[in-house]
Amino acid sequence: MGQVTTGRSRRAAAVTAAAVLPLALLTATGAAADGVTAAPAAAKVVPVQVTGDPAKRFNLVILGDGYTEAELPEFRAHVDKQLNDLWTIEPFKSYRSYVNVYAVEIASAESGVGCDPDLSSPRPETPLGMAFWGGCRESGPQRLLTMNSSAARTYADLVTGTTSGNRQILALANSDTYGGAGGTYATASGGNALSALITPHELGHSLGGLDDEYDYYQRGVPGGTYTGPEPDSVHHTLLTEPQMRDQKAKWWRWLGERSESGGVIGRYEGGLYMTRGVWRPSRHSMMKTLGYYFDQPARERMTQRVSGKVNLIQDATPNGAPVGADRVLWLETMHPTGHELAVRWTVDGRELRQARGARNLDLARLRPAPGAHTVEATVTDPTEFVRDPAIRGSAALTRTRTWQVDTRVTTPPADVPAGFGGTTPTDRPVGAGDVVHAETTHPVREIPEVRWEIDGRPVRGGERSIDLGRLRLSPGTHRLTARVGAQTRAWTVDARPPTASVELSRPAETVRRPGRPPEYVFDGPFTMRMTTADDRPGTVVGEFRVNGDGWYNYFGWPTDSSAPFLFTENGTVIDHLSYGAIGKGRHTIEYRAIDPAGNIGAPKRFVATLR
Repeated sequence: MGQVTTGRSRRAAAVTAAAVLPLALLTATGAAADGVTAAPAAAKVVPVQVTGDPAKRFNLVILGDGYTEAELPEFRAHVDKQLNDLWTIEPFKSYRSYVNVYAVEIASAESGVGCDPDLSSPRPETPLGMAFWGGCRESGPQRLLTMNSSAARTYADLVTGTTSGNRQILALANSDTYGGAGGTYATASGGNALSALITPHELGHSLGGLDDEYDYYQRGVPGGTYTGPEPDSVHHTLLTEPQMRDQKAKWWRWLGERSESGGVIGRYEGGLYMTRGVWRPSRHSMMKTLGYYFDQPARERMTQRVSGKVNLIQDATPNGAPVGADRVLWLETMHPTGHELAVRWTVDGRELRQARGARNLDLARLRPAPGAHTVEATVTDPTEFVRDPAIRGSAALTRTRTWQVDTRVTTPPADVPAGFGGTTPTDRPVGAGDVVHAETTHPVREIPEVRWEIDGRPVRGGERSIDLGRLRLSPGTHRLTARVGAQTRAWTVDARPPTASVELSRPAETVRRPGRPPEYVFDGPFTMRMTTADDRPGTVVGEFRVNGDGWYNYFGWPTDSSAPFLFTENGTVIDHLSYGAIGKGRHTIEYRAIDPAGNIGAPKRFVATLR
């Protein structure tokens, strides 16, 4: 959906970076001391995405502030835009299945939030007391958007099954002014052109514990020279590249590789609000410049934190007492959207290679020797996003379940018919590259078989999941069916990628050569408007990149999401930050689209020459 606006007057203040205070200070200012909090208002919890029991999931709870009853549809549109962008960004894309999302619709008596955009602006009474300027403080940066933390917890507690340990609060302000903050909780303005990019940055703070990579504290004022000790930050250092390798420190495992945010992972000066004397991994990354992805060191930390909010083993055969050797041991695991978890079984310390990946182990078929035995199942996430063995071996990415098996124990019969347990949600299309899972019930002496079909044709899947990417489905819509006994589950598979097109301002010259992308020659600044399309409803995200640099979110223009992106020789400075600098010469610009199911369209490209 496009940006929704109301008749209430607003002003957009565009920047490319989020709140600029250190994390400790952001946490301390999470409650807006000068923001005006209204009496508790009626609120409605709306499940947006439910992948499992909230007690066993990472729960993203999105609150709205300053939206009147009539403006709640605007809040819903803002939530939709936020999430559709979030699901295109790793690791949220691959671990979407770990996340429940709930929107708490809170009707405010007054529209808008405090000190928006100036300290002299109105200070409406709102349920969360959200306000710019760090809570209407003269010493606070304008874009520091804070709220009353106690009120936020009160409304988040309305989501049954969530606690401070398994949820993340994100509050959206009814404003088009750029702003946000990341501490214990995250905030963002709901209607700004860059709003959906503020959120993953602030979650980098709140969820990932990542620091800002800005080389300034106040816009337009150089940050000076860092003189402190080696930073605790996982993505800042004083070490040289040889020192990182020799000491096996910081992001040494990623050095020299192409950065997910463009360029090469290396050592780039500036960060922690300082211009010199401290270095970061990439030239630009989510924690420095909104619009780019997290680079590998930041993505590794975010993967650890997202996965750490759940237990990879969701349920299993009870192990509080010895079990008989005449039964089936079972596991229910998490299921990332884009890959499978690894499962390893051992009996008395010896691996059962034939059982690799299995979620069930039929002890009767093993015919263990009389006596007592120890059976262990280890579930590990083999994601390529993590290279640090300490993270891989931590509880976030590795879990173990152990049973004592005694051949003298007889398992009593249990009438458990074969059927489905939890599955990938069926209420939205899945992507052509997704891993779809289907858990089953657990009879004590049999392993229910899941039979998979695509468009009525049997296909081979895993024991409890199927990797659609391996099927290389033809473009279009397909029907995936899983059958267990007499029960059936079905999913719509969206295998048609979205499309993107661009409209450029009039060039001075157009050059077309057979087999090559078109070349447009401009004598000065030029604009690019990107349009995306899909055969299904929902927000389609556009991206572009210049000369093979990192993919950059197309959000329109910082001051107006409906305006085209402007390229100039030296860039356009908005609030001390430069946009669209392309330089004179010949440049290759690629563009693509990502649909709500996660399908990525094939990139198209053109050449722009600025002379």
